[in-house]
Amino acid sequence: MGKYTPMVEQYLKIKAQYQDSFLFFRLGDFYELFFDDALKASRELEITLTSRDGGGEERIPMCGVPHHSATNYIKNLVEKGFKVAICEQVEDPKQAKGVVKREVVQLITPGTVMDGLMLDEKENNYLASLTAFDHDTYTLIYIDLSTGETSGALVTTGWEHVLSELYNRPVSEIVITNGLPEEQKQSLTDRLDVTLSYSVAMELADPFTQLVEHIDEEKIKIGFGQLINYLQRTQQRALEHLQPLQIIELNEYLGLDMYSKRNLELTETIIKKGKQGSLLWVLDQTVTAMGARKLKKWLERPLLNRLELERRYQFVDGLMSDYIKREDLREQLKSIYDLERLCGRVAFGNVNARDLLQLKISLTKVPQLKDILATFQEQELIKLGESLDPLNDLKELLEKSLTDDPPLTIKEGNIIRDGFNEQLDQYRDASRNGKQWIAELEKHEKEATGIKSLKIGYNRIFGYYIEITKANLHLLPEGTYERKQTLSNAERFITPELKEKEDLILSAQEKSIDLEYQLFLKLREQVLSFISRLQTLAERISQLDVLQSFATISEDQGYSKPVITTDEQVQIIKGRHPVVEKVMKDSMYVPNDVYMDEAKQILLITGPNMSGKSTYMRQVALIVIMAQIGCFVPADQAILPIFDKIFTRIGASDDLVSGQSTFMVEMLEAKHALTQATERSLILLDEIGRGTSTYDGMALAQAIIEYVHDYVGAKTLFSTHYHELTSLADNLNRLSNIHVKAEEYQGQVVFLHQIQAGPADKSYGIHVAKLAELPDQLIERASVILQGLEQKQTPSVKAEKIANDTDQLSFFESETPVQQKSPQESAIEQKLKSLNLMELTPMEAMNELYRLQQQAKKGD
Repeated sequence: MGKYTPMVEQYLKIKAQYQDSFLFFRLGDFYELFFDDALKASRELEITLTSRDGGGEERIPMCGVPHHSATNYIKNLVEKGFKVAICEQVEDPKQAKGVVKREVVQLITPGTVMDGLMLDEKENNYLASLTAFDHDTYTLIYIDLSTGETSGALVTTGWEHVLSELYNRPVSEIVITNGLPEEQKQSLTDRLDVTLSYSVAMELADPFTQLVEHIDEEKIKIGFGQLINYLQRTQQRALEHLQPLQIIELNEYLGLDMYSKRNLELTETIIKKGKQGSLLWVLDQTVTAMGARKLKKWLERPLLNRLELERRYQFVDGLMSDYIKREDLREQLKSIYDLERLCGRVAFGNVNARDLLQLKISLTKVPQLKDILATFQEQELIKLGESLDPLNDLKELLEKSLTDDPPLTIKEGNIIRDGFNEQLDQYRDASRNGKQWIAELEKHEKEATGIKSLKIGYNRIFGYYIEITKANLHLLPEGTYERKQTLSNAERFITPELKEKEDLILSAQEKSIDLEYQLFLKLREQVLSFISRLQTLAERISQLDVLQSFATISEDQGYSKPVITTDEQVQIIKGRHPVVEKVMKDSMYVPNDVYMDEAKQILLITGPNMSGKSTYMRQVALIVIMAQIGCFVPADQAILPIFDKIFTRIGASDDLVSGQSTFMVEMLEAKHALTQATERSLILLDEIGRGTSTYDGMALAQAIIEYVHDYVGAKTLFSTHYHELTSLADNLNRLSNIHVKAEEYQGQVVFLHQIQAGPADKSYGIHVAKLAELPDQLIERASVILQGLEQKQTPSVKAEKIANDTDQLSFFESETPVQQKSPQESAIEQKLKSLNLMELTPMEAMNELYRLQQQAKKGD
């Protein structure tokens, strides 16, 4: 590095410690980037690339951003998954001997963002750590640095469950060790789209041991230590807002793997990856940022605890019973700011006066919340109101200390209220009333000395002075003033009182701002002592917000309170799909019933495309999930057991990242359901087998149905276009056929969207193609082919005979010996017998059949 200038050498030395980050290197009023950082940043941020002389043979690539507007540039980089190291000047350039000392004061990464402008207020931003142990055992730790929330889970069921668990939360960065296998690192980045960071140290420092002292599992503590060490190394500041670690007992929550969460579109849609159109979009009637995040967490982890669910239903029932009071609650909640993230900023040391003003405003609303809750009939709501801590001591402190309209920054004054600090009041008085005080002093001295020409003046060299002409010096009592300067016709004096006031007046503004800054830092430290109580208050207010959201949407959409049963019965009367119902708005949604019990374990659903089979299946799952988060459900009546897991295979999509075809994805998702489901699970399988040939698909579909029936025992909804499978009801006593009704009217198909007992009689595929406005010539041709197939269908394509030895549906009639050629056989019959249908694709078979049909017509 000797060939570079000392400043560039300093840059390179610091950059060597942050090779995976953009180094924002402070030079005066700019953050500068050099070398490869400059090349990449100029592309990513679309800023001008320049160069400078760095002492070497070639000019150094350089780009920069103003420090006062750096936040947006940093946000841009972090949102793209990059890390940014902030390198500041840590000594006064005027006092520096040589190169100004610089240090990295913070590493900003996707998982450690604290700036409110970089965060989605309705979304948690988790930093996770992943620690691998032997025998498919992993520890997952989550920390939301912006709120202080910490939690952890032990996964003992393999890598796929690790991926599903991480997918289930908004994780933006994962801290791992170098020992994690490369293929697992690759799957984390490819399938979860997260930033990977590394931490080796796992020893937990003393200040943080209290956060896990209630935990016995050593593996959890090791993972927590790994994450805390990473935070200490990168953030270099207090983490006093971190809450005690909560253990996530995965077996206490409804199991939702990554496939099911995606297929059911719980928090985002499959196509647009946005909230609108998801179940979260429908349910979110929260009015606080804390409540919105809490709702999403509840939706990601539905409960298995019946008592807690019944308690939530009580809350919702109580809130629905009084519309006016509930609206009063909503109005008060709207004025409460994000207490969780305010706590985070206080602890992190980046809170400003306006943040504390928001905190004060929020606390003024708590007594009103308590008063409203006390008027409800529901005892649980009354208890919740009683448990809200108004933090009157903190509110009074903030009311006494803060002005009503403080500035954004904490170094420009006007933060602290008058009367809070005597010394500050003196500075302000001197600053605001200095000239008035000087005028009053001049008047007083004229009266005391009898010298009418006496005046008080000011210059930059001597400051304030009392000037008396030489003609009047004899009127001045000896020793009254201290001589300061002699002029040709006058003398200038000072007094101790004037000197003292001079210091106050001249430095009042500067001292006032400095003192305000120190008082604000002290105030921030005082607020820090209330963090634990504030976090408890935030937790309860966020719960109240979610529950009122449930009550609001339930009343608006006509949802009913579900009944949790201990038997295996599923009874949904006039159930609706919550998202489709909302999207349809004024259109008439057709509700449908669902009935399942021990004798009706599998519902085999047939019916034409677009008739609503998939919607029907999804609505069952969404009703179950809504019931198990404590919300009322879109149905006239719902009697439900508590399901332990939900598995889905709905819709066809290639997994391009993993290089897997639609059929492979279909099989993997089916396998996951079949191997993980229990008798208490719910399985939704939509048209399994359609990704391969007709016979293969039909065989797989039947085998899956039989396996679920005989070995799994889970409640299952299975939709299919293989109408031959409907005869399985004759042999599988816990399988029932249902279908979506459609009618043909004047050559057009009319979808009634009604679920009825029994199998569908036809598929109406060509009618659907006609609705899609395929070319008329194509539709006519398809109709001809269909007619021919229906008239000429051979036993080879029938699947109606049950094999005696396996009790399984056979796709072929039993083979018979090949007969000798009859002299009466026509050429067409001979051709038909010579065809090997097993080696023909469906399209080849149709074409061959069409040629034979044309040949037969010519013979007629």
